Amino acid sequence: MFRPKLPTMPQPTGLVTPPAVVEPTTITPTAPTPPTVPVAPAAARPAVQLTPGTALALVGGGTAVVLVVGAVLVSMLLAVALTGASLAVCALVIRSLITTDNRRR
Repeated sequence: MFRPKLPTMPQPTGLVTPPAVVEPTTITPTAPTPPTVPVAPAAARPAVQLTPGTALALVGGGTAVVLVVGAVLVSMLLAVALTGASLAVCALVIRSLITTDNRRR
């Protein structure tokens, strides 16, 4: 009654093909060829050119990133401070309610 019944595996139906035979291949050794070394082309000019316009754009972009990240961090700090203050006020109100309830009894 408490023994599980194991299902029987179904037998394959239809045509069953035998497994394919893999023929071994022979390896013939050959003389190793030396690896080729790639030659880097000579650079005629530096890869990055900083013109006054691109430098100004980089400074402006960096300033914008710093301001955005600073605003996000300040807003998160403000949210944590407001949450802490509201929890403190709630704790004081609950404490006051409990103590006044105990004094009346």
